Amino acid sequence: MKKTKSTLFVLFLLLALSVQAGVVDTIKVYSASMKKDVQVVVVTPEKNEKPHPVVYLLHGYGGNAKSWLFIRPDLPQMADLYGIMFVCPDGNYNSWYWDSPKDPSSRYETFVSNELIKYVDSHYPTVKDRKGRAISGLSMGGHGAMWLSMRHKDVFGAAGSTSGGLDIRPFPNNWDMVEKLGAESANRDIWETHTAINQIDRLRGGDLALIIDCGYDDFFFEVNNDFHKKLLKYKIGHDFIVRPGGHTNEYWNNSIGYQILFFKDFFEKNAKR
Repeated sequence: MKKTKSTLFVLFLLLALSVQAGVVDTIKVYSASMKKDVQVVVVTPEKNEKPHPVVYLLHGYGGNAKSWLFIRPDLPQMADLYGIMFVCPDGNYNSWYWDSPKDPSSRYETFVSNELIKYVDSHYPTVKDRKGRAISGLSMGGHGAMWLSMRHKDVFGAAGSTSGGLDIRPFPNNWDMVEKLGAESANRDIWETHTAINQIDRLRGGDLALIIDCGYDDFFFEVNNDFHKKLLKYKIGHDFIVRPGGHTNEYWNNSIGYQILFFKDFFEKNAKR
Protein backbone atom coordinates (compact mmCIF):
# COMPACT_ATOMS: atom_id res chain seq x y z
CA MET A 1 0.00 0.00 0.00
CA LYS A 2 2.80 2.43 0.88
CA LYS A 3 4.50 1.67 -2.44
CA THR A 4 1.27 2.39 -4.32
CA LYS A 5 0.80 5.72 -2.52
CA SER A 6 4.41 6.68 -3.25
CA THR A 7 4.01 5.81 -6.93
CA LEU A 8 0.81 7.84 -7.17
CA PHE A 9 2.49 10.81 -5.52
CA VAL A 10 5.38 10.72 -8.03
CA LEU A 11 2.94 10.48 -10.91
CA PHE A 12 1.00 13.44 -9.50
CA LEU A 13 4.19 15.54 -9.33
CA LEU A 14 5.15 14.62 -12.89
CA LEU A 15 1.65 15.52 -14.08
CA ALA A 16 1.81 18.86 -12.25
CA LEU A 17 5.16 19.69 -13.83
CA SER A 18 3.90 18.78 -17.30
CA VAL A 19 0.84 21.03 -16.84
CA GLN A 20 2.84 23.98 -15.50
CA ALA A 21 4.92 24.59 -18.59
CA GLY A 22 5.40 27.45 -20.99
CA VAL A 23 4.38 27.55 -24.62
CA VAL A 24 6.85 26.82 -27.42
CA ASP A 25 6.39 28.62 -30.75
CA THR A 26 8.57 27.86 -33.77
CA ILE A 27 8.24 30.87 -36.05
CA LYS A 28 9.81 32.53 -39.06
CA VAL A 29 11.03 36.11 -38.71
CA TYR A 30 11.78 38.03 -41.87
CA SER A 31 15.17 39.73 -42.05
CA ALA A 32 15.12 42.72 -44.38
CA SER A 33 18.91 43.00 -44.18
CA MET A 34 19.39 39.41 -45.41
CA LYS A 35 16.18 39.21 -47.47
CA LYS A 36 15.14 35.87 -45.99
CA ASP A 37 13.11 34.26 -43.24
CA VAL A 38 15.00 33.10 -40.16
CA GLN A 39 13.68 30.34 -37.92
CA VAL A 40 13.25 31.32 -34.26
CA VAL A 41 12.04 29.32 -31.26
CA VAL A 42 10.13 31.41 -28.71
CA VAL A 43 9.31 30.00 -25.28
CA THR A 44 6.74 31.98 -23.29
CA PRO A 45 5.19 31.47 -19.85
CA GLU A 46 1.81 29.75 -20.01
CA LYS A 47 0.12 32.81 -18.49
CA ASN A 48 1.43 35.39 -20.91
CA GLU A 49 -0.72 38.43 -20.26
CA LYS A 50 1.73 40.75 -18.50
CA PRO A 51 5.05 41.99 -19.94
CA HIS A 52 7.90 39.53 -19.35
CA PRO A 53 11.67 39.98 -19.46
CA VAL A 54 13.43 38.12 -22.26
CA VAL A 55 16.60 36.03 -22.42
CA TYR A 56 17.97 35.59 -25.94
CA LEU A 57 19.89 32.30 -26.26
CA LEU A 58 22.39 31.82 -29.11
CA HIS A 59 23.46 28.39 -30.32
CA GLY A 60 26.96 27.23 -31.17
CA TYR A 61 28.72 26.33 -34.42
CA GLY A 62 26.71 23.85 -36.44
CA GLY A 63 23.60 24.39 -34.31
CA ASN A 64 20.18 25.82 -35.06
CA ALA A 65 17.17 27.48 -33.44
CA LYS A 66 16.18 24.26 -31.65
CA SER A 67 19.59 23.52 -30.12
CA TRP A 68 18.83 25.03 -26.72
CA LEU A 69 15.59 23.05 -26.40
CA PHE A 70 17.63 19.90 -27.02
CA ILE A 71 20.18 20.87 -24.35
CA ARG A 72 17.57 22.11 -21.85
CA PRO A 73 14.22 20.50 -22.75
CA ASP A 74 12.81 21.99 -19.52
CA LEU A 75 13.01 25.58 -20.86
CA PRO A 76 9.18 25.71 -21.03
CA GLN A 77 8.98 24.80 -17.33
CA MET A 78 11.64 27.39 -16.49
CA ALA A 79 9.76 30.04 -18.46
CA ASP A 80 6.64 29.34 -16.43
CA LEU A 81 8.48 29.10 -13.11
CA TYR A 82 10.44 32.34 -13.47
CA GLY A 83 8.10 34.36 -15.68
CA ILE A 84 10.84 34.78 -18.31
CA MET A 85 10.62 34.43 -22.09
CA PHE A 86 13.36 32.65 -24.02
CA VAL A 87 14.08 33.49 -27.65
CA CYS A 88 16.38 31.17 -29.61
CA PRO A 89 17.22 32.37 -33.14
CA ASP A 90 18.90 30.38 -35.87
CA GLY A 91 22.30 32.03 -36.34
CA ASN A 92 23.30 29.90 -39.33
CA TYR A 93 25.89 27.23 -38.68
CA ASN A 94 28.90 29.58 -38.84
CA SER A 95 27.76 33.22 -38.71
CA TRP A 96 29.50 33.94 -35.39
CA TYR A 97 26.74 36.59 -35.15
CA TRP A 98 28.70 39.16 -37.17
CA ASP A 99 27.64 41.34 -40.04
CA SER A 100 30.21 39.68 -42.27
CA PRO A 101 32.57 42.08 -44.09
CA LYS A 102 33.09 39.37 -46.73
CA ASP A 103 29.61 37.90 -47.15
CA PRO A 104 26.86 40.53 -47.54
CA SER A 105 24.18 37.85 -47.16
CA SER A 106 25.29 37.13 -43.57
CA ARG A 107 24.11 39.98 -41.30
CA TYR A 108 23.31 38.28 -38.03
CA GLU A 109 24.45 41.18 -35.85
CA THR A 110 21.78 43.35 -37.47
CA PHE A 111 19.24 40.54 -37.30
CA VAL A 112 19.62 39.65 -33.63
CA SER A 113 20.28 43.11 -32.17
CA ASN A 114 17.70 44.97 -34.25
CA GLU A 115 15.28 43.08 -36.47
CA LEU A 116 14.56 40.23 -34.07
CA ILE A 117 14.21 42.53 -31.05
CA LYS A 118 11.66 44.66 -32.89
CA TYR A 119 9.69 41.60 -33.99
CA VAL A 120 9.58 40.02 -30.54
CA ASP A 121 8.64 43.30 -28.82
CA SER A 122 5.82 43.92 -31.31
CA HIS A 123 4.36 40.38 -31.22
CA TYR A 124 4.75 39.37 -27.55
CA PRO A 125 4.14 41.08 -24.20
CA THR A 126 7.74 41.92 -23.31
CA VAL A 127 9.58 44.39 -21.10
CA LYS A 128 10.58 46.75 -23.90
CA ASP A 129 13.76 48.04 -22.31
CA ARG A 130 17.37 46.93 -21.87
CA LYS A 131 16.54 46.37 -18.19
CA GLY A 132 14.33 43.51 -19.32
CA ARG A 133 16.68 41.96 -21.88
CA ALA A 134 19.58 39.57 -21.49
CA ILE A 135 21.58 37.56 -24.01
CA SER A 136 23.72 34.46 -23.64
CA GLY A 137 25.03 31.61 -25.72
CA LEU A 138 27.34 28.64 -25.94
CA SER A 139 30.63 28.39 -27.85
CA MET A 140 30.11 30.45 -31.05
CA GLY A 141 26.97 31.77 -29.36
CA GLY A 142 28.96 32.79 -26.29
CA HIS A 143 31.14 34.89 -28.56
CA GLY A 144 27.99 36.24 -30.19
CA ALA A 145 26.41 37.19 -26.87
CA MET A 146 29.51 39.11 -25.76
CA TRP A 147 30.00 40.69 -29.21
CA LEU A 148 26.40 41.86 -29.45
CA SER A 149 25.96 43.01 -25.85
CA MET A 150 29.13 45.11 -25.80
CA ARG A 151 28.31 46.70 -29.14
CA HIS A 152 24.63 47.25 -28.30
CA LYS A 153 24.52 48.28 -24.65
CA ASP A 154 21.38 50.28 -25.41
CA VAL A 155 19.60 47.02 -26.30
CA PHE A 156 20.84 44.51 -23.70
CA GLY A 157 21.28 45.07 -19.98
CA ALA A 158 22.86 41.72 -19.11
CA ALA A 159 24.90 39.12 -20.97
CA GLY A 160 26.43 35.70 -20.47
CA SER A 161 28.73 33.27 -22.18
CA THR A 162 29.22 29.57 -21.55
CA SER A 163 32.29 27.94 -23.13
CA GLY A 164 32.47 30.94 -25.43
CA GLY A 165 35.03 31.43 -28.20
CA LEU A 166 35.76 34.86 -26.76
CA ASP A 167 38.99 35.35 -28.72
CA ILE A 168 38.94 33.92 -32.23
CA ARG A 169 42.55 34.81 -33.12
CA PRO A 170 44.17 31.61 -31.80
CA PHE A 171 41.90 29.58 -34.12
CA PRO A 172 42.39 31.01 -37.64
CA ASN A 173 41.60 27.75 -39.44
CA ASN A 174 38.65 26.56 -37.39
CA TRP A 175 34.88 26.56 -37.69
CA ASP A 176 34.70 28.10 -41.18
CA MET A 177 35.37 31.60 -39.89
CA VAL A 178 37.38 32.33 -43.03
CA GLU A 179 34.09 32.28 -44.97
CA LYS A 180 32.92 35.32 -42.99
CA LEU A 181 36.20 37.17 -42.32
CA GLY A 182 38.59 35.97 -45.02
CA ALA A 183 41.89 34.27 -44.31
CA GLU A 184 43.50 35.61 -41.13
CA SER A 185 46.93 36.01 -42.75
CA ALA A 186 45.52 38.40 -45.39
CA ASN A 187 42.85 40.07 -43.18
CA ARG A 188 44.48 40.62 -39.80
CA ASP A 189 42.77 43.97 -39.19
CA ILE A 190 39.36 42.35 -39.71
CA TRP A 191 40.20 39.50 -37.33
CA GLU A 192 41.42 42.00 -34.72
CA THR A 193 38.23 44.04 -34.88
CA HIS A 194 35.86 41.05 -35.02
CA THR A 195 36.96 39.23 -31.89
CA ALA A 196 34.87 39.75 -28.76
CA ILE A 197 37.84 40.30 -26.44
CA ASN A 198 38.75 43.46 -28.38
CA GLN A 199 35.32 44.97 -27.70
CA ILE A 200 35.95 45.24 -23.95
CA ASP A 201 37.29 48.78 -24.27
CA ARG A 202 33.73 49.84 -25.16
CA LEU A 203 32.64 49.08 -21.59
CA ARG A 204 32.57 51.13 -18.44
CA GLY A 205 31.86 49.71 -15.02
CA GLY A 206 28.13 49.08 -14.60
CA ASP A 207 27.30 49.12 -18.32
CA LEU A 208 26.36 45.43 -18.36
CA ALA A 209 25.65 42.69 -15.84
CA LEU A 210 28.05 39.96 -17.03
CA ILE A 211 28.39 36.26 -16.26
CA ILE A 212 31.01 34.09 -17.96
CA ASP A 213 31.88 30.46 -17.36
CA CYS A 214 34.01 27.74 -18.88
CA GLY A 215 35.10 24.21 -17.98
CA TYR A 216 38.69 23.41 -17.03
CA ASP A 217 38.89 20.82 -19.82
CA ASP A 218 37.48 23.09 -22.54
CA PHE A 219 39.71 24.10 -25.46
CA PHE A 220 38.34 27.64 -24.94
CA PHE A 221 39.42 27.76 -21.28
CA GLU A 222 42.51 29.93 -21.85
CA VAL A 223 40.71 32.52 -23.97
CA ASN A 224 37.97 32.73 -21.32
CA ASN A 225 40.59 33.26 -18.63
CA ASP A 226 42.21 35.97 -20.78
CA PHE A 227 38.80 37.63 -21.23
CA HIS A 228 38.32 37.59 -17.45
CA LYS A 229 41.75 39.16 -16.88
CA LYS A 230 41.08 41.91 -19.40
CA LEU A 231 37.75 42.72 -17.72
CA LEU A 232 39.63 43.01 -14.44
CA LYS A 233 42.20 45.29 -16.08
CA TYR A 234 39.41 47.59 -17.26
CA LYS A 235 37.70 47.35 -13.84
CA ILE A 236 34.54 45.84 -15.32
CA GLY A 237 32.57 43.94 -12.70
CA HIS A 238 31.53 40.42 -13.69
CA ASP A 239 30.91 36.90 -12.46
CA PHE A 240 33.56 34.45 -13.73
CA ILE A 241 32.92 30.79 -12.96
CA VAL A 242 35.22 27.87 -13.71
CA ARG A 243 34.25 24.30 -12.95
CA PRO A 244 35.12 20.79 -14.09
CA GLY A 245 33.89 19.93 -17.57
CA GLY A 246 34.55 20.22 -21.27
CA HIS A 247 32.85 21.47 -24.42
CA THR A 248 29.76 19.29 -23.95
CA ASN A 249 25.98 19.38 -23.76
CA GLU A 250 26.22 18.09 -20.19
CA TYR A 251 28.32 21.12 -19.20
CA TRP A 252 25.98 23.61 -20.94
CA ASN A 253 22.89 22.01 -19.43
CA ASN A 254 24.32 22.67 -15.97
CA SER A 255 25.79 26.07 -16.79
CA ILE A 256 22.77 27.74 -18.31
CA GLY A 257 20.68 27.00 -15.23
CA TYR A 258 23.01 29.18 -13.14
CA GLN A 259 23.01 31.89 -15.79
CA ILE A 260 19.22 32.02 -15.94
CA LEU A 261 19.14 32.56 -12.16
CA PHE A 262 21.71 35.35 -12.61
CA PHE A 263 19.47 37.01 -15.21
CA LYS A 264 16.36 36.48 -13.06
CA ASP A 265 18.10 38.37 -10.24
CA PHE A 266 19.08 41.15 -12.67
CA PHE A 267 15.49 41.48 -13.92
CA GLU A 268 14.01 41.54 -10.42
CA LYS A 269 16.42 44.18 -9.16
CA ASN A 270 15.71 46.43 -12.12
CA ALA A 271 11.96 45.94 -11.87
CA LYS A 272 12.07 47.51 -8.41
CA ARG A 273 13.85 50.66 -9.62
